[in-house]
Formats: sequence, C-alpha cells, structure tokens
Amino acid sequence: MTTQLLHNLPAEPNRFVGRARDLAELAALVHEERVVTLSGVGGIGKTRLALRVAAQQAHRFADGVWLVELARIGNPALIVNEMAEVLGVRDEVPGRLLDGLRTRLRTAHALIVLDNCEHLVDRCAELVADLIAECPELRFLLTSREPLHIPGELIWRVPPLELPDERHPEAESVLLFVERAHAAGARGVSGSMDDVVRLCHALDGLPLALELAAARTSLLGPGRIADRIAVRKGDRFNLLTIGDRTAPARQRTLLATVDWSHELLLPKERVLLRRLSVFAGLFDLVLAERVCADGGIVRKADVLDLLGGLVDKSLVLHDAAGRYRLLETIKQYAAERLEEAGEAERLRDRHLKVICEEMERGHEAASLDRRPWQERFAHFTKGRALLDDARNAVDWAVERNHPAFGLRLARVALAMLASRGDLGESVGWHERLLALDLSGVPADLVAVAKGALAYGLELADELAGAEELVVQSVEEQQRHPYTYWLGMTYGVALTVFFRTGQSEKARRYLEELEAAATAHDDLFNLATARIAQLNLALFSGGLHQAQRYGEEALALAREARHHWTVARALTHLGAVAEAAGDLETARSHHAAALPLIEEMDNRVELARCHAQLGRVAAGLGDYAAARSHISAGLDLSRQMGQRRGVMRALVALSALARAQDDLEGAVLAGSAATALRESIGQFGTPGRVQELLVLARSKLGAGRVALLWAKGAERPPEEVARWVLEGQAAYILSQPGTPAQEAAPYGRLTAREQQIAALLAGGLSNRGIAQELVISPATVARHIANIMEKLDFDSRAQIAVWAAEHGVDAGRT
Repeated sequence: MTTQLLHNLPAEPNRFVGRARDLAELAALVHEERVVTLSGVGGIGKTRLALRVAAQQAHRFADGVWLVELARIGNPALIVNEMAEVLGVRDEVPGRLLDGLRTRLRTAHALIVLDNCEHLVDRCAELVADLIAECPELRFLLTSREPLHIPGELIWRVPPLELPDERHPEAESVLLFVERAHAAGARGVSGSMDDVVRLCHALDGLPLALELAAARTSLLGPGRIADRIAVRKGDRFNLLTIGDRTAPARQRTLLATVDWSHELLLPKERVLLRRLSVFAGLFDLVLAERVCADGGIVRKADVLDLLGGLVDKSLVLHDAAGRYRLLETIKQYAAERLEEAGEAERLRDRHLKVICEEMERGHEAASLDRRPWQERFAHFTKGRALLDDARNAVDWAVERNHPAFGLRLARVALAMLASRGDLGESVGWHERLLALDLSGVPADLVAVAKGALAYGLELADELAGAEELVVQSVEEQQRHPYTYWLGMTYGVALTVFFRTGQSEKARRYLEELEAAATAHDDLFNLATARIAQLNLALFSGGLHQAQRYGEEALALAREARHHWTVARALTHLGAVAEAAGDLETARSHHAAALPLIEEMDNRVELARCHAQLGRVAAGLGDYAAARSHISAGLDLSRQMGQRRGVMRALVALSALARAQDDLEGAVLAGSAATALRESIGQFGTPGRVQELLVLARSKLGAGRVALLWAKGAERPPEEVARWVLEGQAAYILSQPGTPAQEAAPYGRLTAREQQIAALLAGGLSNRGIAQELVISPATVARHIANIMEKLDFDSRAQIAVWAAEHGVDAGRT
C-alpha cells in the first residue's frame, strides 16, 4: 500500500530542466538544517527550485510539506493568517492565530516553504524564529531576495543555470531554452545552436529571461533576440529596482529582457498587462473585463484575445480551470507601468468597487436566494476565492478613505468567513474601517459593521465592548427597513446578553427577532431564533419543548434550502436526543449533519460533530465507530491548533474508555481535558468528571487515581489520547515523569502547601481548592507559586505528579 503524501504543492506547469547538483545538495540540507533560505535576484528560479526540492522530499516529512505564498500579501500582519489558512488552523479566539499555529506545529515533523519573503522580511524573521524555537521537528525552506538573518539560518545563493562552453555545449541553460522554444511552436532552433549559445550567455543563464525569450522564437530567431538583448543590457532601463545601472549585471539583464518583451507587445496588450497588476492572485475573464476594460483603449470585447496574446508570450499564466495570474516579477513590472501611466488610483478604485459588487452578488445568490443549493454553493465557493482580492481592496479602502465600499465588502466577507469558523481577520477589517471618517456613510451600514465587530469581540470574550456595540447596532438598524443583517445582529445580541447574565434582555431581543424575521419571511434568521429557543429549553430541562423548536428550525432550514442552517439544526437536534437518552436518534442527526458541514469547510464544527458522534457511538457500544470519529475530531482539532476541539475529543475519549471499563484511560483522558479547559480560562470540574473520579476511586483506589490524574494533566494531550485509544493507559504510569520523582520529600512544604499539593493531585482547580479549604483563589495561587519555587517546578501538573508519587495526603499536618 502506498502512503498518500500530505502537501499543497501545485502541479509543475512544464518539465523541470537541469539543476541536478543543486537538487541533491538541497535535498540533504532541508533535513540537516532548520531554516534554509534560497536567495537570489528575481527570475533566477528560486520558487521553482524550492517547489521541486519540496516535492521530492515530501515523503520524508510525516506531517506534510506546505507552501505558503507571500507575494500577494502586502501587510506583514497577514503572514500568520496566510500560514494558518494553508495549514488549516482556525481562530480559537480572534486575534490569537499564532497560538493556534504553535499548537498545530509543536510536535509536527513538517517542512514549510515560505515563498517570496523579501517584502516582509522583518516579520518573516520574527515568525520563523518563534516557530523554530517552539517546534523542534519543524523545518523551513524560504525564497527571498534578501536573507532573514536569524540564528540558525543557512543562506543558499541560487546560481544561474549552467552556461555552455566548448566541452559542454548542451548546458542546462541551452536545454531549457530549446525545450521552451519548441513548446512555443518554434521550428529550426536546434539548427542555430551557435546563436542559442550566444543568447544563453547574453541572458546570463537566468531562467525567467530564457523563458521569455523562448516565447518569442516563433517570431524572431535566437540570433536576432540575442542582438536585441545585447542592446538593452546597457541602456537606460532599470525598471524593477531602486537605483540605476549600478544594479547587478544579472538583474539588469532580466529587467532588460522583461522590458524588451513588453515593448514587443501590441499597445492594447501593454495597457491590459499593467492593469492586471491590481489583482492579488488568480482572476477570471469576467473580473479582468470588469476591472480592466474602459470602453476606450481596451474594450470588453478585446479582453479575451488580449489575454490569449499575453499567455502566448509567457507574461500571463493560465490554468485548466480558466483562471489567470501574473508571475511576481512580471506583476511588479506591470504595477510600475501602471503608476507611470497615472492609472494606479483609478484602477484600484475600480478594483475595490468591482470586488465589492462581485462578492455582494455572490452573497445574495448563496445566502438569500432559495434556488437549489448546488447553484448557490457555486457562488459561495467563488466568493471565497475572492478573499485575497478582498484583503487588498479593504487595504485600499482604508488607505484612500473609502469607508462605504470597504464596509460593504467587509460585511459580505464576514458571512463567508463565519460559515467556516474563521473570524479573526474580519475583526481587524471592521476596526480599521470604523476608525475612518464615516460622515458620508449610510447610518445603517455603519450599524451593521458595529454588529459584525461585536460578533468578533464576543468570540474573543470581550463582552463589555461587544455589548456596547451590539446595542448601538440594533437600535440604529431598527430605524431603517428590516434587512437580513438586523436578524444577524439580533443573533449576536442574544449570545452577548445570555453570556453576561442579562436573561430578560436576551429574551426580549429573542422575541423581537422572531417577530421581525416572521414578518419579513427571513427563514435563515427565523431558524436562528428557533435554535436559540431550543438552547434555552434544553438548559432549563424542557426536552419536549427543545425537540419541538429543533424540528421547526430544521423545517425552516430545509424550506430555505440552506445547507449550513440545516446542519446547525441537525446538530442541535442531536444534542437534544442525546440529553433525552435516545442515542440512536442522536447518532442519526449528527451523521446527517456531517457531510453538510464538511461541504462548507467549517473544520471547527466538523471536529465538534466527530466528537459528538464518537461520544454517542461509545454510548451505543459501537466502539470501532467511536474510536474512528474521536480520532478524526482529534486530528482535525490538532491540525487547526484548536485546544477547545482537542478538549472535546478528550471528553468523548474519556466516555469511550469508561464504556469499555477502562477506568484508567477514562481518568487520564478526563484529566487531560480538564487541564486544557483550565489553559483556556475555563475553570471548575464538570459534574460527569466528578462522577467518574468517585467511581474510579472506589474501583482503583484514591492513590492510583491521583497519580493517573496528575499524569494526565502533565503529559501532552495528543500523547494521552494516543495511549488511551490504544488501550495502554497503564503504560503512562510506568514512564518517568518530570524531575518531580527526584524532588525532596514533602517535609520542605508547610502543612497548608502539602494540603494544596495533594488536592492538585486529586484533580481540583484553584477555585475548587479554595472552596475545599475555605480560602480565596488568590491565596491558593500564592501557595502554588511558593510550592513551585521550593520544588523548582514550572507548572501545576508537576506539583500534582510529585504529590501523587510521594503519597502526600491532603489531611497531613
């Protein structure tokens, strides 16, 4: 059986030529060194070489090889977002993505390729240094015109392709040129090898220059191209760098080659090429027509043929899906031509307007229409593909003080980000846009933006700020005709008020939401109201009422033909059925939701659904299915850096172990889950865990349970999960732990400190210990700090292990 490689590397567009020695050397270096930077001028082939090395070595990295492309990123703060997107890491708390990356990569044996770092080199250096320090098995392969200059970085200067000489007339540069010329339809190139050799020397073996020249060989022979390049090498053009002819010779050669290719374009092709530079990455024909055609120099009817010409000349790349993109070197060149032509501001204004309108149209079709779901989902997918351009457009809206378009764009992007559980970036967009001069912006648009920002703040547990904003948002939107967005804002308000204990106010908002959504046939938000009512009924023990609300929510979602809402209703109905003890129905509901959630790419909810299915399957005695679902949820959460998701999987795993009479495994998993709960600020031991500990102490003895609990909190959660899944919980007890085993006897601690250490070993939180000893949590924290200092420990888990292994008794004085 072959092992499927984990990577996101693109397929090579054509055959890789040459560099055999370079590949061999780099293959060894990416395993020997933590950080390898391929450095060199633009067009020398850094990216292509890095991708080739990564592809060849992918089988040696168990946790994958991942390409992170930075060329389209202008804001250093977005590097973490881009890396998180590639690795599938999701915001656990908005603004804390780096924590998720550390969690995801801490034990990963992986290679990350950071491509085109030069314009973000300072932030790249900080991020790489941080992750290398935290993640011992992680490797980086970078491409950059400028090295990072961080400790441990190996700088590998990418050389040009080998040039021909008398002994080696068929050098790498010749082979590349001839192959690409044949691909361009040139005939007779092999019969003019002296001119080919002269051209390769004229171009200094630079791959991009060779590719651009080869694209012209169907019109001009190698000799004529070499003559023209020789003229350009010493002239006034120096287009992609700051400075003059003092730029390195190879860079002048490349720039002269790009400029020569540009001057051979038709006038309309030049105009289109420079205008295409406003796109962040991939774009399609429709976008190119809407942004770049002006009815004058370039008409809409011209764009397709002009794009075809630019593709033929290797200045624009085209993929099988009908999308286009510019190489970064060409994009920089084209952007400078756009500035020179005085068109940059006008084109970026148009880009902002078009991207905003495209995403609004897509959101309308995906979320608000009632056409068949697959038709709507196509619009949703297209909208997601525009998020890179949305980022650039929002940046431009902030830079040029265009808040109305920026807020409209942020509003529809929020809906797409929220459906896959990724809201951190949206918070930043709304904060920046709301800080602009809003005097000319419609009040209802500003109000919706405040509600969107409140949504992100609530997820980040900033409830006071969220409450202030959401009240302002609802009050202002109520002054205007009802929209879908007011219903969404009501939903945020419900959550904020319930979380802050303002139940009456929450119920009033719920009633207003239900009345408004019903009056305006807003099925999406009416289903949201039913789900909120279900949660209230379930919380108060009204299972029959909760069931009725869930069924109504599901009927509304199906009427709306909105799969995401259907999935939400199904998972809530599953929770009601589980609470009622009807595990078969619970499994049916969660299983029906699973493919719908997977389709939306909301991996946070997908992991949650797997954990729920695992817990229910364990209760039904289907242990194989339970293990499969729990493992899937655990893997997803680990990959996303989601500690809450890992915690849910451990809770389900504890239930599975208990169902199989593996009390040791159940305690270990419960302990690891509780430790994770505390690490994210959720204190207190759930009732089901307390019940488990009572049972385990009666069966295994208090000492053994204390040791299991301490070990579970001390070990990495993934390790605990692995041993419990494999039924080897006892193995962990046999392993050496922290230096606690060699620590001095408990006589070094005061009587109170001994009590606290023993209670820690028993699984109590700081708050639980405070209640047990009738002291304040702050006093408990001070005692724990003293214990750590006396025993030279770094964590509560070490204290718990030490107390369990030394038999410290909570009653000892």
